[in-house]
Amino acid sequence: MEALSGGLRHYAWGSRRAIAALRGRDGGDEPEAELWLGAHPDLPGTVLRSGRPAALDDLIAQRPEHWLGRDALARFGPRLPFLVKILAAEQPLSLQVHPEPAHAAARWSTGYPGYTDAQHKPELLVALEPFDVLCGFRDPARSAAALRALAVEGGAAALLAGGELEAAVGLLMRVRGEDARRLIATAATARPPDEFAGDLELLRLLADRYPADPAVLVSLLLNRRLLAPGEAVWMPAGNPHAYLRGTGVEVMAASDNVLRAGLTAKPVDVQEVLRVLRYEVLAEPVLRAEPAGDGVLAWDVPVDDFALRAVDVAAGGPSVTLSLPGPKVVVAIGHIWVGDDDGRIDLEPGQAAVGRAGAGALTLGGAGRAFVASTAGASAAFNA
Repeated sequence: MEALSGGLRHYAWGSRRAIAALRGRDGGDEPEAELWLGAHPDLPGTVLRSGRPAALDDLIAQRPEHWLGRDALARFGPRLPFLVKILAAEQPLSLQVHPEPAHAAARWSTGYPGYTDAQHKPELLVALEPFDVLCGFRDPARSAAALRALAVEGGAAALLAGGELEAAVGLLMRVRGEDARRLIATAATARPPDEFAGDLELLRLLADRYPADPAVLVSLLLNRRLLAPGEAVWMPAGNPHAYLRGTGVEVMAASDNVLRAGLTAKPVDVQEVLRVLRYEVLAEPVLRAEPAGDGVLAWDVPVDDFALRAVDVAAGGPSVTLSLPGPKVVVAIGHIWVGDDDGRIDLEPGQAAVGRAGAGALTLGGAGRAFVASTAGASAAFNA
C-alpha cells in the first residue's frame, strides 16, 4: 500500500467545516465540497516517487497491468475504473441524472455538450453524518396529492394521478420564466394539511435559491430521505437525484458525465435530461449494508466498476484481512493502519492509501472505520 494524496474541489455548495474537521484542521475561507481520491484525469491523486508527487493516472498509464491486474485491464482498459470522494454539502446540489454506458459512448463520440467521456457514472453514497437527499421518483399518487395541496396548476397533478409520470415530468420541466416563478411563488405561500408540511418545507428550501427554476417543482416528485450514518443511496443510470445537506463517502464509476436538470447556474439541457431519465418508481431509496465477514459491511450494487466495503477495527482487537485481487483505495475515518505485500502505512482520519492489483491480501487494523473501494469481485474477510 502507498499513501494517496487527493485533490479538493471548492464548489460554492460545499462545507467550510466538514472535510477540514475530519482531517483534524480548522476550516478555511473557501468551501470544501469534494475530496477526490483516485486517478480521474480531471483531478488525479498523487503518490510519492523519489520524494516527489506523481499523478496516479500517469503511473497507471505507464504500467497498467502492474496497477490494475490483467482482469481489470481487460474489462476497463488502462484506467482505474472507480473514483472515491468525500463529499460535504452545506447547500443543495443540482438535480441531476447520469447516462447509460451505450448512450454515453454514443454522445461522447459525437462531441455532444455535457459528455466528457464515454463512460457511465453509477454512484453509491454512504452517509458519515445525517445526510438529506432526494433520490428516485416516489409514488406518483403521492406526488399528485402534494402538487394539489400546494396549489401547483398546469395539469401535472392530473397526469400523475393517472400514472403518467413521464408526461408529468416533461410538462413541469418545460415551464419557464415568469410562469415557473408564479407557480413556485404560489406554492410557497400555500397552507397545506400537516401531512404535506415536508413538501412545503422542501419547496421553500429550494425556491429560496432558485425562485424561477422548474426543477423546484420536479423535486416534489422525488423521494426525500434523511440518511443515518452508514445508510446509503444507490444511483444507477437514469436515476434523478440531488444532495441537500450532509457529509458522506461516495464511490462511482470514474466518469464526469453529469446531466443537470436544474437547481444550478450551470447549463441545463432539458431535452437530453428527459431522454436519459428512467421513469420508474423507486419505492425505497435507502440501501443498507450487509455483513460480509467479522467487522466488514458491504453494499450490494449491480455494477462491475466498483465495490465498497466498510471495515471496523478496535484498538487492541484483531486485524481484518480482505482478499481483493484488483486495485483498491482505502479511506480512513478512524486511526487506521493498512498493509499488503508492498508494505504497511498508518492513516489518520481523512487520509487514504492505494494498492495495486496482485499485492496480496489487504490487512487493516487500528481503531475506527475504513472504507475500501475496489473493482467488483469475490472477497473473503477473516480476522487475524
